[in-house]
Amino acid sequence: MKINKYIIRVFILISTFLFVKCEDVLKPEVFSETAPDNLFNSLQGVESVLNGAYAWVAENQGNNLAQMITASEAMTDVGFGELGAIANWLLNFQDFVLDGVGSALYNKYWNSPYKAIRNAHIILENLDEANISDGSKKLIRAEARFIRAISYYKLYIRFGPTPLRTSSSQELELPRASEEDFIEFIETELIDIIPDLPDPGEELKWGRAHKGAAMGILTKLYLNTKQWQKCAEAALDIMNLNYYELFPDYFELFMVKSERNKEMIWVHPCKADLGREANMSFMNFAWPQGFASHPATGLEFCEGCRSFATMFKIRNDFWYSFDPADKRTSLMITEYVNSDGDTIICLPPDDNPRPFKYWPADDFEGPAYGNDVPDIRYADILLSRAEALNEINGPNEESIDLINMVRDRAGVEYLNLSDFASKEALRDHILDERGWEFWWERKRREDLIRHGEFIIRAQERGLPAQPHHVRHPIPLEIMDANSKLVQNEDYY
Repeated sequence: MKINKYIIRVFILISTFLFVKCEDVLKPEVFSETAPDNLFNSLQGVESVLNGAYAWVAENQGNNLAQMITASEAMTDVGFGELGAIANWLLNFQDFVLDGVGSALYNKYWNSPYKAIRNAHIILENLDEANISDGSKKLIRAEARFIRAISYYKLYIRFGPTPLRTSSSQELELPRASEEDFIEFIETELIDIIPDLPDPGEELKWGRAHKGAAMGILTKLYLNTKQWQKCAEAALDIMNLNYYELFPDYFELFMVKSERNKEMIWVHPCKADLGREANMSFMNFAWPQGFASHPATGLEFCEGCRSFATMFKIRNDFWYSFDPADKRTSLMITEYVNSDGDTIICLPPDDNPRPFKYWPADDFEGPAYGNDVPDIRYADILLSRAEALNEINGPNEESIDLINMVRDRAGVEYLNLSDFASKEALRDHILDERGWEFWWERKRREDLIRHGEFIIRAQERGLPAQPHHVRHPIPLEIMDANSKLVQNEDYY
């Protein structure tokens, strides 16, 4: 069988460590890149290419996932980082000095999705000749298109429309697609593949695509492009699957022991391993220096754990915006006992609360943690529909009911329709509610942008934020490599 020569240049080895340690997760056999014909002679070979694509979508090698989430969050009113090596990756974002060269993350924001797209094209262009069943071909084709769609969605959220590469046979240099063509491509891909994907919970391995994941990405695409009617309908379609539900305990929601619960629609699957090929390293940045224990929960600094010099912290104003009874602050540490036995208070004016969202209680290997990181939760779908309905109709009972479903778990008082006299008033509350619910989940930046508050709030913090900063600059290396690319507006 003749295989596209492009495969020879692809390293499939990255796929090996993508998924968490369980009997029913992906454990791909690694095939030699020097024998590409092997890849499409068996289901294992095809899936090794697919798993490599999933690995690039997960973006969780080394410190990548923790840093990429935090760079986004530190541009908002939620949190920040200080000390340590943040000059290498965070300060450009946090300080709004966006130049496309000053942070190691610029290229990762761009390259990881395109590497996933590359693997998707290898599959799509060689699958017909693969020595596997027609049923497997149908499913894997849908998964490859899902990976391509979600990768383009990530690029859009970061940079706006980028070159729309739909096959490996296109010219190496492509111009950016139009806004309309880019959004339409993602939408069409997701709608087309939903019938061919398994129902949620029926996917062959944890971490592979299913209907709920594709429907969730579609809902978020509509939300962030302000297609309100489509967003409301797509969210309702997910609700009507009658599969998803809110996990009862916010404190335990992000723990390894709670993984695969029915609130998690799509996640970055992580694995605790000393090689850190697919881990979540967030806690290395979250532990306060000298942390020994947290008496309120019994958490102790684990043997072999590391506390990096860089520290992640919650902004004071964000902390004080919560209702004192809100259980969503249970994952913010406000005091701890240090190695000298002293109780340290992490509250202003002396310090800031620490984000412990990815609680380290269950699964770790030294500096590597196994907490899956949510990309889309059912709470996001409920609040997305609430927001869309408000934009369509103004304050309405269904929006209030959907918000109250989320607030009920948080242990805060229910809202009443009479609390909101205008669309603008409910819109403002939804933005607040999303901040309280999704802090440090890489949603705040896109939420503030959608609500027109991203630049305003950064300027209020004294930062040199400008209107064009709602999109990142295309990395300088990428601009140099493609003469047909046009930089985002007002970047030089």
